[in-house]
Amino acid sequence: MSWNPVYRFVQRIPRGKVLTYGALAGALRLPGGARTAGRAMAATPSGKGIPWHRVIGDHGKILIRGPHALLQKKLLESEGVKVTEFRVDLKRHLWKPPKASRLKDKSPRKRIRE
Repeated sequence: MSWNPVYRFVQRIPRGKVLTYGALAGALRLPGGARTAGRAMAATPSGKGIPWHRVIGDHGKILIRGPHALLQKKLLESEGVKVTEFRVDLKRHLWKPPKASRLKDKSPRKRIRE
C-alpha cells in the first residue's frame, strides 16, 4: 500500500497545530482507522519534509516511545505547541481540516408539478 496520500495530507497540517491518528484516518477514510494511520506515520521516510511530529494520539497524547517521543515533543514545542507531560492541549492546537468541497451540479433542476 502506498502511503503517499497520507503524507500529502499530513503536509497540510499547519505549524503549531496537530491532528490525531483517528482524525487523520477519518479524513482519508483509511481502512483500519487510527492503527493504519499509525503504521503510515511509522513508515514516514526521512528527508521528505513530512511533519510526522504533528500527528498524535487521542486526547493529545504523544504515543511513540523512547528518544522519538522526546524528539516529537521538542519539534512540537519549537512550533509553539505547549506540551505538558507528553500531552498537547487539543482545544488550543487541534487542526480541523477544511471539509472536502462538494461538486455542485450546475445543471438546472426540473421541478415536478403535481
